Amino acid sequence: MPAMSAAFSKIASLLLEDPSLPLQLSITELAQRAGTSPATVSRFCRALGYAGYPTLRVRAAAEQGRTSARESWEADIGRAFRPDDPPEQVVRTLLNAHSAALSTTAEGVDTALVARVAAAIAGSPHVDIYGIEGSATIARELQARLYRIGVNAHAWGEAHAGLTSAALLEEGTVAIAFSNTGRTDEVIEMLSLAKSSGAYAVAVTSVPTSPLASLADDHLVASAPGEYLQPDDLSAKHAQMFLIDLLYLLVAQLDFPRTSSLLAASAAAVAPHRRPPRFGRAVAPEKGPR
Repeated sequence: MPAMSAAFSKIASLLLEDPSLPLQLSITELAQRAGTSPATVSRFCRALGYAGYPTLRVRAAAEQGRTSARESWEADIGRAFRPDDPPEQVVRTLLNAHSAALSTTAEGVDTALVARVAAAIAGSPHVDIYGIEGSATIARELQARLYRIGVNAHAWGEAHAGLTSAALLEEGTVAIAFSNTGRTDEVIEMLSLAKSSGAYAVAVTSVPTSPLASLADDHLVASAPGEYLQPDDLSAKHAQMFLIDLLYLLVAQLDFPRTSSLLAASAAAVAPHRRPPRFGRAVAPEKGPR
């Protein structure tokens, strides 16, 4: 800003440091902060090509809106995707993210650890499963699978109900907590209480150093790409789903005859509510002579 007067340079410096100032300050307040007069601020605006301070404020609001939109996009959708990406690019990026989450999770599985968790679940008289919001869906999925093969499992997606159950646990029970980040306070609180009640505490997160993972007796890692880890990221959920399917299958293997019997019983119970499959296209009967 060497070509500007000292007063203009001071105003320009303030606006460069904080472009939102015109939205926060009146022309008099901005002039006072710059140590000059409102008339000088008006001349500064005209020197930049604006009709006056109101026009500068409109431009500042538009720029702020564009910046907020970009920040919101990256926060809610992620840096891996851009607003102007063609559909073909979105498909490729999305597939890569989901594939990376599954393959990284599978490659990092500690089979001895997962087998130990499965054995604890199979031998437990009571299994609590905790998760809030998106992770609550995963908790319910695991509970449904385990319950169908005879495990007394309960999913809790609300802190008060989960804490009540956690307080009633004891030695020999199992508590499993889901949180992508491992920093969800309600989930940490539920697993902490379950552990202090005597339960074997297991955390499933994407961050091995997170508070939830540090609290647990054992930790399973559900990996997700860092540039695409959002609160409701499906690639993170798919990694968690991979782990719960693995746990379910390992638990089912431990007592195969009983598992087979229970699965057959539940299948028979719901069979009447399913329509039979249709093979080929239905063909209308030929009309004969009347």
